[in-house]
Amino acid sequence: MFILVLFLFSFAYFLLILRFNIGFDKCEQIENQHKEAQESFSIVVPFRNEKHNLPILLASFTKLNYPKSKYEIIFIDDDSEDNSKNVIEAWQAKKPKIKTSILNNKRLTNSPKKDALTLAISKSNYPWIVTTDADCKILENWLTMFNQIIISKQPYFIAAPVKFTKENSFLFEFQNLNFLALIGSTIGAFGFNKPFICNGANLCYSKEVFNEVNGFEGNSKIASGDDVFLLEKIIKNNSEKAIYLKSKDAIIETKSEPNWNSFIQQQLRWASKTGNYTNWFSKGIGFIVFLQNLLLVIGMISALFNTNYFKYVFIVFLLKLVIDFILIKKTVQFVESKINMLNYIFSSLIYPFFVSYIALTSSFKNYEWKGRIFKS
Repeated sequence: MFILVLFLFSFAYFLLILRFNIGFDKCEQIENQHKEAQESFSIVVPFRNEKHNLPILLASFTKLNYPKSKYEIIFIDDDSEDNSKNVIEAWQAKKPKIKTSILNNKRLTNSPKKDALTLAISKSNYPWIVTTDADCKILENWLTMFNQIIISKQPYFIAAPVKFTKENSFLFEFQNLNFLALIGSTIGAFGFNKPFICNGANLCYSKEVFNEVNGFEGNSKIASGDDVFLLEKIIKNNSEKAIYLKSKDAIIETKSEPNWNSFIQQQLRWASKTGNYTNWFSKGIGFIVFLQNLLLVIGMISALFNTNYFKYVFIVFLLKLVIDFILIKKTVQFVESKINMLNYIFSSLIYPFFVSYIALTSSFKNYEWKGRIFKS
């Protein structure tokens, strides 16, 4: 009976990843056509204790290839305890032609980041909101590509790619493989018009539509999820207006977590919001992925005591290894990353245990974020 259940859910998982693979190819890769700058953007950056990361972001802002009259940068200080604000002010003094402002966050809900974004959007001067994080690095044609796709597609919501800055450690390799699979799944879902996830480190959306759906109202009790919950609201009645900017010129780089504890805290934070998704497609994906990995864990452990299970578990694991690799390989080629095959195989053995642990504990285990403790 167990083997039958394992094969049934594995089959559902394989069909899901196959669909992501097809959707990935269906999602058109956009090249820079050097269109005239027509749209105006308010770039919003919440930050808390980011003095070591901000110089990289600020340096990349300096290189933006977009008319300075058509964008502004709004930083929101979420009660930083270091001199992050001073770093921005020093840069601001050297770059007076770039319209830059710094706001102090006003805590109104259980979600500091949503409060910060809401405040910044209310103070913004331009019709398009672009969000990124303080530990990121942007490319010079970032706004150019948002401008281009807005002109050509007339969307309400644009998700764009994020990748990790390369490091040399197994922890990085494990995180990177997990992240690459997430990017591939995101692009694949947008490719067949069933978006369910995105990354707040690289988003662009209409301020008018943000206000029409009442922003983050209804999700403020959940600390994270500013990106996904807003996506859910917007696609509820306008799924065709949410698109993915599959462009190498729009890729943002960010840092992976520095240690295993930070990585686990991040994963607990991300997993804790899934129970509040309103999109049944999202819930279904989460259920299939979790159960397939949990069944694989049970199968691996069972095979240690009953060798008859080994061949069936091995077949499932091998098929999963192959179909996951196809999607990850597509993503690697797009974001111009690299993977080590030995690390991939070893990570694939660990991953089902990791996913099962995160999923089973996220509903009751508190997590730490930016030096604060939040309840799941």
